[in-house]
Amino acid sequence: MKLRQRQIHLDFHTGPAIADVGADFDAKAFARTMKRAHVNSVTVFAKCHHGHLYYNTNRAERHPGLPKNLDLLRGQVDALHAEGIRAPIYISVQCDEYAANTHPDWVCVNPNTGQVKWGDSVFKPGWQILDMSSPYQDFLAEQTAEILKKFKPVDGVFFDMCWDQPTVSKWALAGMERAGLNPESEADRLAYSHQVALKYMDRFYRMVKRTSPGATVFFNGRQHSNLHEEYRWQTQVEIEALPTGGWGYLYFPKNVRQARNYGKPTMGMTARFHKSWADFGGYKPHAALHYEVSQMLAHGAACSIGDQLHPRGVLDKATYELIGGVYHHAAKCEPWTDGAQAVTQIGLFREGAAYHDAPGSAIDGGTRMLMQLKHQFDVVNTRSDLNRYELLILADDVKVDAPLATRLRSFVKRGGKLLITGQPPAELAKDTGVKTIGESPFTTTYIRLGTTNHVMYERGWRAKATGGATVLAKVVEPYFERTYKHFCSHNQTPYRPAPSPYAAAIQKGNIITIPYPIFKAYGTHGNLPYRDLVKLCLDRLVPERLLAVTGPSTLEATVMRQRNRTIVHLLSYVAERRTQTFDIIEDILPLHDIPLSLRLAKSPRRVYLAPTMQEVDFVYRDGHAELQVPEVHGHQMVVFE
Repeated sequence: MKLRQRQIHLDFHTGPAIADVGADFDAKAFARTMKRAHVNSVTVFAKCHHGHLYYNTNRAERHPGLPKNLDLLRGQVDALHAEGIRAPIYISVQCDEYAANTHPDWVCVNPNTGQVKWGDSVFKPGWQILDMSSPYQDFLAEQTAEILKKFKPVDGVFFDMCWDQPTVSKWALAGMERAGLNPESEADRLAYSHQVALKYMDRFYRMVKRTSPGATVFFNGRQHSNLHEEYRWQTQVEIEALPTGGWGYLYFPKNVRQARNYGKPTMGMTARFHKSWADFGGYKPHAALHYEVSQMLAHGAACSIGDQLHPRGVLDKATYELIGGVYHHAAKCEPWTDGAQAVTQIGLFREGAAYHDAPGSAIDGGTRMLMQLKHQFDVVNTRSDLNRYELLILADDVKVDAPLATRLRSFVKRGGKLLITGQPPAELAKDTGVKTIGESPFTTTYIRLGTTNHVMYERGWRAKATGGATVLAKVVEPYFERTYKHFCSHNQTPYRPAPSPYAAAIQKGNIITIPYPIFKAYGTHGNLPYRDLVKLCLDRLVPERLLAVTGPSTLEATVMRQRNRTIVHLLSYVAERRTQTFDIIEDILPLHDIPLSLRLAKSPRRVYLAPTMQEVDFVYRDGHAELQVPEVHGHQMVVFE
């Protein structure tokens, strides 16, 4: 299935107190505004978080402020179709204020008997969360069936707010008892909520496909790390990631590297808002939106920009001037982005991740580090095809059991390389040449690189080289562990004059071990020597890089392949922390004369910049095409044909 490349997700969560819903709606003007902004798909609302419906229906949930003679959803869908624009339909799932207020017993309940609600107070505005093990699920199914019948065939359905929600409602308690689960156990409550989610996803997916076989179906709010179990109910993978709305600028590149490996089309979703959803009057700087869309293109993902329609039904002019400028760029890039697939060299392990990773996690530090080093990588897990990669990184907290150890030995035997960080796995002790003495007694130690001792802020493991392994870096320990009884100065205890007998990096053959959680340390503390040590290890393990680019650490680079082309995307935007909670990109600062080397099996016929078609001189030697990129102004594609 192929996704439209320039989409709008048009929120319309409109409270019942607003009486003039759609009062100024003009269907033709609505669709033409989208067309002028180079939009080719718009997700429009059948049902919002307030639980109201926006089409002609006899159901009581129809928005009370919507005129009886106005079928807002029908007007939007028909007008968009007339302009050749796709119009999938939005349905809110676990947020429904109308249902919650009408049937309080359908609302999820915490173990302390408190209501499950966004916000920390009954007096704070926030959505009540509906229990999908209650009769609410049938209520939602009735609404969905009506929507599917009235708009048959639908282009697609976007089901929102679909996470696993534990609850101890009477419905859930009965369900857990039938399933043989103990509701007093948090683990069992979580397991039951997951069972409920999988069952309703299957139910609603089948409902859509029975009436509209060609429709897209997506359940939003699911963990990307669980796609191996859930991808059968997702026709595509959409990565909602508003960088200034709580997701941050790392969320999309981290998750798209995993999502794109499931054989489904992928899409990134940002928004035009300065902050997060429903930020009326909040406009993102052009440079920021340009970067976010260009980053999606650079990973082969379709693009979606979130907006919220004003209750009166008129699109905001400034919003679509902003979006139109960015989507004009995306449209020009489309000949080189449509159908492009990532070319990677490294697999970065990630296990057990939630929807949001803990701040400073290993996956955050690993993603940042590899992006800054311009390495081409996917995010993988134990179910992935590991033989696609030249190098696998087991970052910090990956548990190596006997089956995984067997797979890794086979991988290395075939010529693969391993970088293992964190606690050295006992299952691979002989393979790694690492003898683990135990966890370090010191909270803070030092890594000696060259003649300089660099502080390591995270506790590691004492390890020695054995079986012919080589020590690449040594550990220097402090005089003593800092406590209230004895300490020295303001922070960590100074290092001893001589190195300890323990190693900070050990290599045996194609395996290097760093017995520190170095990726978590980098994600938490951002200390550059950690990246230097990892770079030293990667240079030894994969000296023949797929791509080498000389530029600042903020310069991003991805390699994509499309038919007979290889495309290198270069992104140069600098996010600055101007508030306590999020980063802002205001300016595009161009780079000039960037050296670039791409490993190719044979010399390309030509190299040029896209979409300008400017030819670039290059030389091909030792299996690499080498050139200088004359300028990177935000987003630049270098095409090898």
